[in-house]
Amino acid sequence: MDYPSLKNYIEGKFEEIRYTEIEVLSPTDGRVISSVPLSNYDAVDRAVFAAKKAFPSWSSIPIKERAQVFYRYKYLLEKNMEELSQLVQEENGKTFSEAKAEVEKSVEVTEFACSIPQIAAGEILEVSKGVECRIDRHPLGVVASITPFNFPNMVPNWTIPNALILGNAMILKPSEQVPLSANRIAELLKEAGLPDGVFNVVHGAREVVEAICDHPGIEAVSFVGSTRVAKIVYARGTSKLKRVLALGGAKNHLIVLPDANASMTASNVAASMTGCAGQRCMAASAMVAVGPVDHIISHLVEEAKKIIPGKNLGAVISRQAKERIENYITEAERDGAKVLLDGRNCKVDGKENGFYVGPTILDYVRPEMKIAKEEVFGPVLSIMRTENIDDAIKIQNSSMYGNAAAVFTQSGGIAKYIMEKASAGMIGVNIGVPVPREPFSFGGWNESKFGACDITGKSSIEFWTKLKKTTIKWNPESRTNWMS
Repeated sequence: MDYPSLKNYIEGKFEEIRYTEIEVLSPTDGRVISSVPLSNYDAVDRAVFAAKKAFPSWSSIPIKERAQVFYRYKYLLEKNMEELSQLVQEENGKTFSEAKAEVEKSVEVTEFACSIPQIAAGEILEVSKGVECRIDRHPLGVVASITPFNFPNMVPNWTIPNALILGNAMILKPSEQVPLSANRIAELLKEAGLPDGVFNVVHGAREVVEAICDHPGIEAVSFVGSTRVAKIVYARGTSKLKRVLALGGAKNHLIVLPDANASMTASNVAASMTGCAGQRCMAASAMVAVGPVDHIISHLVEEAKKIIPGKNLGAVISRQAKERIENYITEAERDGAKVLLDGRNCKVDGKENGFYVGPTILDYVRPEMKIAKEEVFGPVLSIMRTENIDDAIKIQNSSMYGNAAAVFTQSGGIAKYIMEKASAGMIGVNIGVPVPREPFSFGGWNESKFGACDITGKSSIEFWTKLKKTTIKWNPESRTNWMS
């Protein structure tokens, strides 16, 4: 193994308690790089105990002083950029440039978190003569973050800096498929000066997720993963009276008009469908071609051919994922889709045991096909054809998901029309991956998100805090009214 067997990180140290372990494989070549424990309720309970013990002291520190820890953490992310990127590449399988971009996004969200003392300042107003009302934000207490395999560094950092600067203590449950980055994050936070117990990592699978949802000492849970599991986490967590924000899957539609810039559209769509091997909830997985756009589709196919597995296209997470993605393609072809570019049965020289799927473009996909409705989570684009914009919007609106949608056109009027009509939380105009930059928040609609607020940006402040309202009167007034 390239890395030692992983351990839970509780109260500032890695535990020696042993559990059943499973292998951690590198998708790049299928080799075993580490092992990870399948922890249980007791591990979560110990982490909660440590967090509850650390919370009073941590939350009593002024917010501007708590932020100083994360200024140092941001520096350490930048200092260790190459190492952290390599770690992401090995455990997730994405290209090094994609892994580095992920860590750079972690730096950006940490930078935003350091601005929270200015953004989340309390409010005060004299509401009547001699009477003041004020609002202060208070942390919730012990919170938890359950994160997916596709962004081992970035998604944990969507929650860690914001939640902790706001005064909470946290338990992180990373995906058991990519557990290495989480432990390294814990080490960097300790090096940055975060007190022991404020941040804890508990590894495992379903049993740990259920324990987090059920534990009475956890006040709030954030989750990122599939819609199926997001629904379960949301229902189970809220049934225990917790605050829950659960982000699910996506089926992002790119609506392409004949007047779109062919070169820009082709390169954007190709990058969107294949970035991170299509394993991101902002990937383009469905293109709705409106009218005569064959010239753009031809250009798109040529652009996609430039994306080579093992060079500028990473692996998918597992052998099972590779088989599932290829089965979607085979079923769509059997049902009448035309394969313009086929990424099945892909092998990379020197990495024959890696899990690779090449760029795949399917034309003449019908909206009722399975591949048109379900999240494939691979470098696969389904093209559906319509004759008018309203039919294209109807296809987009019919999806149960609502993470992102985009339109490619040179017409401002058409773009505005689709922006208003699309049922999605994040919209792009001539942009294939419309991810908001900080301080704008990330979050979808419909069955792409369950719960209130968003996971990043200003909206996340609402999720990780509760308000205390105080009304103050010191002196009797000669003139009073109903407000005083």
